[in-house]
Amino acid sequence: MLSSIQQITLGIGTGNKAMIIKAARYSGNRMARATSQSIKDKTPISFEKIGGPTHMMFETLAINAAEVDADDADDMKDLAELTGKLMRHCLACHEAFTVN
Repeated sequence: MLSSIQQITLGIGTGNKAMIIKAARYSGNRMARATSQSIKDKTPISFEKIGGPTHMMFETLAINAAEVDADDADDMKDLAELTGKLMRHCLACHEAFTVN
């Protein structure tokens, strides 16, 4: 997911909608669905309560990126703000959970 955030940020900065969409979709619902059941069985409910909405926010970002005008600074600002909100979920998860 961190690599997706990096690519999304770069895409916003350069006005590259395709990069934003590709990176956001990578960490969206597809990633959540691809997680093996053995991993899902080991994760606490509190992790899922953060993870599910986070993956959905990546999907929302991809949809919004497809609809914006890459040359419109206000549209790109909106994507940057959504990315900032998404990153709050990332930070909350990393604060609450660590892998040893």
